[in-house]
Amino acid sequence: MAQAELNVEIRGNSNKGVARRLRAAGKVPAVVYGKGMESTPIIVEPKALEQAIATEAGWNTLLTLKGAAELEGKVVVLKELDVHPLRRTMVCADFHAIDLQKKSSFLVPVNVVGKSEGEKTGGTLQLIRKELEVICLPTAVPQSIDIDVTNLEIGDTVHVEEIVAPEHAEISFDVNFTVITVKGRQAEEEEAEEEEGVEAVEAAEGEPAAEEE
Repeated sequence: MAQAELNVEIRGNSNKGVARRLRAAGKVPAVVYGKGMESTPIIVEPKALEQAIATEAGWNTLLTLKGAAELEGKVVVLKELDVHPLRRTMVCADFHAIDLQKKSSFLVPVNVVGKSEGEKTGGTLQLIRKELEVICLPTAVPQSIDIDVTNLEIGDTVHVEEIVAPEHAEISFDVNFTVITVKGRQAEEEEAEEEEGVEAVEAAEGEPAAEEE
C-alpha cells in the first residue's frame, strides 16, 4: 500500500470568513475526523497534498500527518476534495483517520483487461461502474480491480457478484448491479433515439402554450 507524509497546521477557527482568507492566501482549509476523536480543522498546502496523493493508490494513499502536535503520526486517507469548477483550485478537503489494524471501506478503480469478442464484431464495451467499494485492512487496499473481458460477446454483462475480489479484500454491495456491458450498434442507436425522444418531449413541455387569437 502506498504511503506518504503530509504536513498540516491546526486551524483554530473554522468559520467561513477564515476559510475564505486561507483560500485567498493559497492554502486549503480541511478537517480530520474519525472514530473516537473530535473533528479537527486543519490547513493544508495544495502542492503538498497533490504530491502526497500522486501515487498509484491515489486517494487511497495512507497519509501520515506531520507538523501538528495534536495530530502527529496519525494516519489518514483523503475522503473528500472540492475543486473550484472554473479555476480548478482546491476549495476544501476532508481526511478520515483510520486504524491500520481494522478493516475499512475504500473505493477502488475498475481496470478492464483485454478486448472483448463483442468489440471485435462491432459492439461497444461500456464501463458502468468505474469504482467499486472494497472492505479490507488499510494496508491491503488493492491498486485496482481487474476484470478480464476477452470472452464477452454482444449482449453480455458483468454483474458485481460475478467479480472475484482481490486477495484479502471483500467487494461490498447491496444490489447486484451491472459493472460492464457490451452493446451492439442497434442497441446503441435505439438508446440514442429514446434519449432524443425524451429530450423532445421535455423541450415541448417547457414551451409556453400558444395564445388564442
